[in-house]
Amino acid sequence: MALFRRQLGDVLRERRLEQGLTLRQVSAEARVSLGYISEIERGQKEASSELLASLCSALDAPLSEVLRDVSVAVAVEEAATAPTPLTVRRPVVASASAA
Repeated sequence: MALFRRQLGDVLRERRLEQGLTLRQVSAEARVSLGYISEIERGQKEASSELLASLCSALDAPLSEVLRDVSVAVAVEEAATAPTPLTVRRPVVASASAA
């Protein structure tokens, strides 16, 4: 599952639950099918920009804030899963003047 899609779904679900809204309520307000919103929240479907704007409006959440929250969540997950860079240790070579 795509990282952005999953994080977007998590942020939208969190916003909805914080407001005590059901999927049915958001569906009616956004004029988007309940099943489709559920799939977006589970990261199974990707929301178009128009659909995302409609969901944000239904959640009374500025699109910029939702995208910022998703961006932060993606950055945290990327950092947590990034490979650790190898440290190359160079051998110490004695200089001729030190002898």
